[in-house]
Amino acid sequence: MSRVVSVELVVGMEVHVELATRTKMFSRAGNPACVEHQDAEPNTLIDPVVLALPGALPVLNREAIEMAMRVGVALGCSLAERTKWDRKSYMYADLPKGYQISQYDLPLCFDGVVEVRGENERGVVDVNAPPRKVRIERAHLEEDAGKLLHEAPGGAKIDFSIVDLNRAGTPLLEIVTHPDFRSADEAVGFARRLRQTCRYLGVSDCVMERGQIRFEPNINTVLTLKDGRTVRTPIVEVKNLNSFRAVRGAIEHELIEQPRRWERDGREQGPGTKSTRGWDEARGVTVPQREKEDAHDYRYFPDPDLTAVLVSGEWRERVAGAVGLLPGPLFEQLVSADGLDAGAAGQIVEERPLAEFYLEAVRACEAAGVSHGRASRGVGNALLQSGQRLSNERGVGIDQLGIEPAQVGALVALREEGSLGSSALDGLFEKMCEVSMRGQDARTLAEREGLLTVRDAGQLKSWVEQVLAGNPAIVEQIRAGKQQAIGRLIGETMKLSGGAADAGEVRRLIMEKIGT
Repeated sequence: MSRVVSVELVVGMEVHVELATRTKMFSRAGNPACVEHQDAEPNTLIDPVVLALPGALPVLNREAIEMAMRVGVALGCSLAERTKWDRKSYMYADLPKGYQISQYDLPLCFDGVVEVRGENERGVVDVNAPPRKVRIERAHLEEDAGKLLHEAPGGAKIDFSIVDLNRAGTPLLEIVTHPDFRSADEAVGFARRLRQTCRYLGVSDCVMERGQIRFEPNINTVLTLKDGRTVRTPIVEVKNLNSFRAVRGAIEHELIEQPRRWERDGREQGPGTKSTRGWDEARGVTVPQREKEDAHDYRYFPDPDLTAVLVSGEWRERVAGAVGLLPGPLFEQLVSADGLDAGAAGQIVEERPLAEFYLEAVRACEAAGVSHGRASRGVGNALLQSGQRLSNERGVGIDQLGIEPAQVGALVALREEGSLGSSALDGLFEKMCEVSMRGQDARTLAEREGLLTVRDAGQLKSWVEQVLAGNPAIVEQIRAGKQQAIGRLIGETMKLSGGAADAGEVRRLIMEKIGT
């Protein structure tokens, strides 16, 4: 019989982001996290520094430092006035030097804080629950290791391991949070927002399938026992997760399993008890890897080949001033000020080009005399309905369809003034994506195509009478109480009018004629 009365989840996150500089962190070899080099043949992005040849000396990559600073600013971190480089010693086949150049006691970015909202399994943020403040312990720079392959290129089986050193030396930003998450929803919400932030800042494409962003949740639980005592289970670090689904699955699995492990072995959190585990996606379980080293096991000491970096106030201010639009604050704006629901807001902020397109279209719509709230919701609906449909069909982003933000704003303005029906807006949206339609005025085009809403009472009455006369059975269903059938008559009338009729007025006329 279990002695555990309740279980509290405790999670901290370590996230590794490969920065998309053209060259590596400490050498001029090409960086596979940069699009230019991402498809290089194995072991071609190397040089004497990467291979740790005698006499080869590291040289700092300034761009990587600035990219890391931008992420630090976005996470509310303080930026160090002085930061240095340390050697982290461990032996592994894909680490030619036998140590990794990292930062230990003087990280570049530290003491940040962000607000995080949890998201459900469909990726929709829960705006009804208050956000959680998550403290950022540090964000420090280091170099990535290479990659061991346990099958030949193409998937052929081999009975040995081979090494690809292309990734060795890639600039790696490690973001470490305090253990402030209390649910898998919150941890996944943070992971997604961090990925979006790095993409907005242009520091990494964060392609998860390529390992350009890797999540490592540190998970344990606080158990309340029947006798009133509380115990903490040992921390488990789940390594190298490259999907939000894996992050959620690993955390939820450990939440169930850790109390069971404690019931079996009685092990509690303490020095030397932390372990690392991998994630088996097929079985939905974590699997043991090794006991986790403590910091002193790595024998950190300052790297004698690299000087400290001094970050001036002017440098900090210039980097902070270049951060610009961020997905977290924008999401809150879309929900609270613009009136979008969480699902729509989440879709718009997912990619920066779409977010910027949306904001410009809203400004154009407001300039045409539409209120901010109606402009925001109208543009959001147009982009996520007409735009998303065409985006899916053509395999390009909504911002790449060819229609301009000002044209979308003008279409929505016509819709809001009642001059354009929803089906007509959809048709015009698609037409304006044509190359020949660049810069075309929405009202002029709508008039030319005969898509402006017809409000002529006589014409509307004629269309409605034709539809009623041609559908007597549906008319009788409505008179018998089947009110939902009126939608079919409205649809037939809109079809007859070529989408030019005012749907609201059509509904009123139909109900008037039927006598309901």
